[in-house]
Amino acid sequence: MARIAGVNIPTNKRVLISLRYIYGIGPQNAKEICGKLGIPDDRRVNQLTDDEVLKIRELIDREYQVEGDLRREQAMNIKRLMDLGCYRGLRHRKGLPVRGQRTHTNARTRKGKAVPIAGKKKVTK
Repeated sequence: MARIAGVNIPTNKRVLISLRYIYGIGPQNAKEICGKLGIPDDRRVNQLTDDEVLKIRELIDREYQVEGDLRREQAMNIKRLMDLGCYRGLRHRKGLPVRGQRTHTNARTRKGKAVPIAGKKKVTK
């Protein structure tokens, strides 16, 4: 099993797919990495030589921000917005959608499970 950027990538999948298991590398970056190193698209991870794995590891460390560093930077950006007290920061602080989505309905992913209002009873006839 190849270990790149602190992540065990699956060995029986194609290199393009398995590189995506690293946080911060998507389809475009994976294709770019394989192109720079001359690795064919249909090559599987278990077919890579130790030298190729080392080259991939060095390229990612040198040119891409991935895993812990990327997560830390994103957390710091959100914390900065919250400390500034700007609109986006307030939305993050309250746990509401940040990018202008409606909240009257359909914000359950961000707001959490619906909580019933106490004391409100149905009127029976």
